[in-house]
Amino acid sequence: MSDNRPIGVFDSGMGGLTVLKALRAALPGEDLVYLGDTARLPYGTKSPETVRAYALQAVQLLMSHDVKLVVIACNTASSVALGPLSDALRPLPVIGVVEPGAEAGCSATKNGHIAVIATESTVKGGAYERAIHALNADAQVTQLACPLFVALAEEGWTEGEVTEGAVKRYLLPLFPDGGEVPDTLVLGCTHFPVLAPAIGQVLGDKVTLVDSAATTARAVALTLKDKDIAHAPADEKSIVRFMATDSPERFARVGSVFFGEAIEPENVELVDLKPAPA
Repeated sequence: MSDNRPIGVFDSGMGGLTVLKALRAALPGEDLVYLGDTARLPYGTKSPETVRAYALQAVQLLMSHDVKLVVIACNTASSVALGPLSDALRPLPVIGVVEPGAEAGCSATKNGHIAVIATESTVKGGAYERAIHALNADAQVTQLACPLFVALAEEGWTEGEVTEGAVKRYLLPLFPDGGEVPDTLVLGCTHFPVLAPAIGQVLGDKVTLVDSAATTARAVALTLKDKDIAHAPADEKSIVRFMATDSPERFARVGSVFFGEAIEPENVELVDLKPAPA
């Protein structure tokens, strides 16, 4: 069988476009619908209740496009809303980015000490620590909230003095000279991969940087196969539809940095998220 319904992807803004990029590379035959809730960014400083409400509204809009699977390409929403959304949408598959990111971190570490940088909400919720310990009970997990990284990424400030200064201020205390330090750094927010070059320049090659985009794409591919809902043939170029809740022009300009190719403003639909029905 071949299921040509699209895969729905949503994020609080543009960071999830790194996941969309990985999905497009891994699943070239699948059509994709992306929603960035740019009007209410960031999610990471909001309460779990608010994030769950926002996530449900986003998914309701994606459902109106007859999606066959939903990817929560937002670590904050994955950490607090994956369970409720999975229950609400069952049997529609819902995949988050936390578990794939934890899996990638556990695979990469040599000394069992993994650092996770994320938003305040993700760190406070402890989702990564739980996911990593579910895979490796002996792992040592160090978490740090880096909220300024989201703003830098959204502004497209991926390099330069300001970005390098923020990276040093946040991360150097995690990796002091001497003693045992983490050998793996999980980028626990989909906005952070665009800052990876700056982070790598500061930390050097002693630390392996991990993001969940490729691992999430593999999880989606396995789910499509398991549920027999993949679209064949897989050699077709996927059609990507973009939606944003604020400023399509800015979404296209900055989003191109995350997506790795140009996004034309006229191809970004401005949408309004209404409260989900009770």
